Order: sequence, then structure tokens, then C-alpha cells
Amino acid sequence: MSGQTGIAFIGTGFVADYYMTTLANHPQLRLAGVWDIDPARLQQFRSYWNVRAYASEAELLADPAIAIIVNLTPPESHHAVNRAALLARKHVYCEKPLAMTVEEARELVQLANEKGLVLAGAPANALSDARAHCAEILSSGVIGTPRLAYAEMEDGPVFLDKWQQWRSRSGAKWPAVHEFEIGCTLEHAGYATSWLVSLFGPVAKVAAFSALTFPHKGPGTENLALGPDFSVGCLTFRSGLVARLTSGLAMPRDRSLTIVGDKGTIAVRDLWDNRSPIHVELAGARRPLLHRLIDRLEWQFQRKFAFRLIAGKPIAYPRASEKNALPAYPSQIDFMRGIAVQADAIRQGAKPFFSGETALHLTDIALALNAGKRDHTPSGYDAG
Repeated sequence: MSGQTGIAFIGTGFVADYYMTTLANHPQLRLAGVWDIDPARLQQFRSYWNVRAYASEAELLADPAIAIIVNLTPPESHHAVNRAALLARKHVYCEKPLAMTVEEARELVQLANEKGLVLAGAPANALSDARAHCAEILSSGVIGTPRLAYAEMEDGPVFLDKWQQWRSRSGAKWPAVHEFEIGCTLEHAGYATSWLVSLFGPVAKVAAFSALTFPHKGPGTENLALGPDFSVGCLTFRSGLVARLTSGLAMPRDRSLTIVGDKGTIAVRDLWDNRSPIHVELAGARRPLLHRLIDRLEWQFQRKFAFRLIAGKPIAYPRASEKNALPAYPSQIDFMRGIAVQADAIRQGAKPFFSGETALHLTDIALALNAGKRDHTPSGYDAG
């Protein structure tokens, strides 16, 4: 297909299958090939997806058919791989976080700018249909000025599940031990902060707390230095909105976002769902019949029922859903959409919203939440 942008993956672990699942949604992208430091894993991925495997990272970086390097390596490798790709004069799309320190992330942004390259970052869930729908609802003014938001990134007690048996489509093991070591915040907070920053602009202050609450997470984790499995942060935005964000590996699964304004509330059921149901409840409005009925029954039986209804009424999407390929629940995100947006921006001589400066800002916020910093001013993009 003419006009395609050549891309390549460095890293073929668990998350790479999510990208491959959604590649078909974006015919303007062409996967030139992949490489992984683990030869067995590389061969397994290559065979399953029938893609080219490069003999080395150097061979991949030297391929003139590649415009964008997609960095899907573990977070500790992000800085080195990103830097090598930029020095090879390739645009880069990196899984979160951009680097493991703010200084390294800032170095990458500066290097990309010096080279005239577009550095962009995950996650892509803030490019979802749901996020666009939520933005339209906000811009309509139906809930007035947004004042407060609660975002939840609770993954449930996965360490009590059979995580040793989990596999990706092509057979990669879920990197549970590594995720336990790096901590839930660096793995998951970005799914919420990307939404919040894209909706409300940059964060001015972070006040956070983090802790390791469950130090033993199954066989093979007894003597490891595990990262925080709980964090909570209060984010003050330059726009005036205040948000609370929790990330955890113990509380029941909850990936919702609730936004409260002067005139009402918006509730997004699942930030990992490309077309998540979104409800609006106007202040003082008569509640739906089912909600009123449940309230009456709970008063009658003098107990709280074992389920929760979402306040308000669902707001229909303005357009019908396209038949896009998405990973299975709960990861119903178009992972390749961020790369497609980046490729479009490169062709137009522009920068995507989630370019290096925004990725730096999101990385700084996640690192502050993970470290439990009590009074932190994040660096990153300027909303102007």
C-alpha cells in the first residue's frame, strides 16, 4: 500500500501481542519487522505472527524502511533503547514510562528536538472513542465547570490469581514478577493521567503517598524487593481542577473516572474500554427508576445490596462503533492508535499531543506518585 509508514518493534513480550492485535485497524502502518533480546521469545513471536525477525538491534536500527521504532521493552530499558533509536535518526514511540528518571526522560525530549524527530509515548487509551465522547460532553457545558475528579486504577488482587499460567496470544508469559517489582503505579497510573491531562491540561502540583501493603505475592517473590502496590495522589491542575488518583493491586478491579462539576457529574465506567459507557447525572435531577427502586428496597431490607449502580443516565455515542479489532477484556484498547496518530503527525510536519513533552510530564507525575512525593511540581509540556 502506497503511503504506508514503516515501523518496527523492539521487544516482543506480553504487550507486543496487544499491538499486533490492533495493527489491522491502521492500514497506513506497515510492520517491517521485530527484534527481542531473547532469541526464543523472538522466534515464538515471529512464527505466530509471520513477521520478519531482525538478526540484531543494530540491523533493525539501520533499516531505511523503518520510520518509527516502537519500544516495547521493560521500563528499565526504555531510556537506552529510545536514545539508540533517536541517534539512529528514527522517530520513537515508547511504552510507559518514557524513562525511569525525570532527567533521562528530559534528555530524550531534548535529543528528539535536536534531531528534528518525533518522540511519542503510550498509553493510547486517551485516544479512545470514550475519551473523545467524554470531551464532547464536557465541552457542551452540561455539568458546568469541572471542579473535582476521582480516577481509579485498581487492578484487583491479581497476585492471588493463577498469574503463573497467564499467556499472551503468541505464548509469552505475563511478566508478573517484574510488574510486582516495578510497582503498580508505573504500570497503571498513566492510563488515568493521560485522560486527565488531555482533558484538563497540565498538572501544577502532586501530593502523593505510596506503600507496599502485600509484601508476598506468590512463589518466586518471597525474597524480592517489590515496588509499591498502592498509591494515592492528589493532583492540582493549572486549570483549577483537583483530582484524586488511586493505583493498586489489592482492591476490587475499578478503572473508572468520575468528574464533578457545578451542574452535575460525568462517570466513565472503564478507562480501558475504547467505547466505555459514560453516564451523566445532573444536579437535582430525578434519579432513574431503577436507582430509586434499589434505594427503596435497601431501606426496606435495612442492608446494602452487593452491587453498585452507576449514577445518572448513559449518553449515547454520536457515531456507530466501527468494527475495529481490540484485545479481549479487560484490555480493550487500540494500542496501535497512538502510533497511527504519530505517523499522521509526522506526515503533516506536526507533533501529536502525546509527544515527548507530554510523555515527560506524564512520566514525571507517575514517578512522583510511585515515590509518594508530598509536594512535587512536575515538569513537561506547557499548555500555553
